[in-house]
Amino acid sequence: MNMNNIPSTPGKFKMEKSPFIYNRFRLHYLSLAKLTFWSFIFMGLIVMFFFKSPTTQTSSNSMPSSDLSRRSLKTNSWGGPGWEKRVKSSAKIRSQNGISVLVTGAAGFVGTHVSAALKRRGDGVLGLDNFNNYYDPALKRARQALLERSGIYIVEGDINDVELVKKLFEVVRFSHVMHLAAQAGVRYAMENPGSYVHSNIAGFVNLLEVCKSANPQPAIVWASSSSVYGLNTKIPFSEKDRTDQPASLYAATKKAGEEIAHTYNHIYGLSLTGLRFFTVYGPWGRPDMAYFFFTKDILKGKSIHIFEGANHGTVARDFTYIDDIVKGCLGALDTAEKSTGSGGKKKGNAQLRVFNLGNTSPVPVSDLVSILERLLKVKANRRVMKLPRNGDVPFTHANISYAQREFGYKPTTDLQTGLKKFVRWYVSYYGSGKKNDH
Repeated sequence: MNMNNIPSTPGKFKMEKSPFIYNRFRLHYLSLAKLTFWSFIFMGLIVMFFFKSPTTQTSSNSMPSSDLSRRSLKTNSWGGPGWEKRVKSSAKIRSQNGISVLVTGAAGFVGTHVSAALKRRGDGVLGLDNFNNYYDPALKRARQALLERSGIYIVEGDINDVELVKKLFEVVRFSHVMHLAAQAGVRYAMENPGSYVHSNIAGFVNLLEVCKSANPQPAIVWASSSSVYGLNTKIPFSEKDRTDQPASLYAATKKAGEEIAHTYNHIYGLSLTGLRFFTVYGPWGRPDMAYFFFTKDILKGKSIHIFEGANHGTVARDFTYIDDIVKGCLGALDTAEKSTGSGGKKKGNAQLRVFNLGNTSPVPVSDLVSILERLLKVKANRRVMKLPRNGDVPFTHANISYAQREFGYKPTTDLQTGLKKFVRWYVSYYGSGKKNDH
């Protein structure tokens, strides 16, 4: 239907006689239509997640995907005088200028290292983790035991459990939140998309809802991802570059998190700092990461798949050692300004930042394998394959100048040194790897 043929009505402008007004109306209409379309798409994902029951399981030895995404319904019991005593003791500040931090995802790779670093310098630290089995829960329990030996208590629960999160803020007046809980992994999103919406979007919103109503409101530092740069071809990636071309659902949920952070900062005065991590590796790492399962498969004599880009192009990553990432996390926490709201009401403009945390030295994945071969003293059985269209991108490269200016972020660990430390830990934890099929 041609809108120019619509007859005018009394008291209304005549479109055929007002091309300028018509064009403005048409642009507004199209923009509104586009916004409405994407809103329905987003709501559709939410509805699909909450009401569609998966019919398959991810593997024979893992729980159904519905369980992975609904752990908030099955969290352990909490509350009571003894429980509150443990929470308060763990979160107690033990240095003169210390801060009190709630670390979500504390039994995760980055969460464990950040929690330990905070505790070492005298900050109060309380962990929160749901211990799901996206990867081996035994590794998460081992990290938990490591933290408990240093006096850090991890509450077992889900960030979507609103009553639990509210209770934690009632028991402890946290000055900061280090939000690292998330559904990680680019490829797994093709198997269980609902878990990404549940954790990375719904879980983040739930946490922010509690934080906005807290008095005082905490400053929040949270994990975004280098994946938000998606299909960008401009390198190195800068915080000013476009991030509207995600190559995976995981990247899309992290980009959505950045927009959600902007909203809560604007409306409620929450101080929010996002950290875009670039391929973090090191001891106590994640078994789903390439450097980790390459090590396992090389030791077992299994073949490993090395991807190449279009026209036999190199696939490279800006591998960043965990200790450098921890320094960036602590720098972001220490320079985070106070939130400006109170009781859910904004009282002034609040800080809103996003930083790249990378190493600035991309290394081809084939070179990573060569380093592992030398460290393990085992020749890898390489299988070169084309990069699949499953969310992976050909390269990442961080511009870290902004983090350098703001809090002196300066990575110091090269890949050779970092992998040497990882291999030493791996062999100590798993042995030769030939007897263990973790």
